[in-house]
Amino acid sequence: MPLYEYELCDGNCQVCGGHFTLNRPLSAKPLTQCPACKRPVRKVYSSFSTPHKLKPLSVTDAKKAGFSVFKRLGKGEYERQ
Repeated sequence: MPLYEYELCDGNCQVCGGHFTLNRPLSAKPLTQCPACKRPVRKVYSSFSTPHKLKPLSVTDAKKAGFSVFKRLGKGEYERQ
């Protein structure tokens, strides 16, 4: 389920803080009122989460993590390191 961010259309609220995030299914009707204080809200467009690009593992790191490491000798030929 995607996360949606909402904020109050006007003012602030002690209950919801004026800004909140909810898990909502895609099939749900648009939210028009805060579930806590019942005041009108609008959806805030925010960024989405993407995987961070990680550096490749070194041979020693891969071996420590339990992976088998192979070296390519030729076309279709590999040797375990």
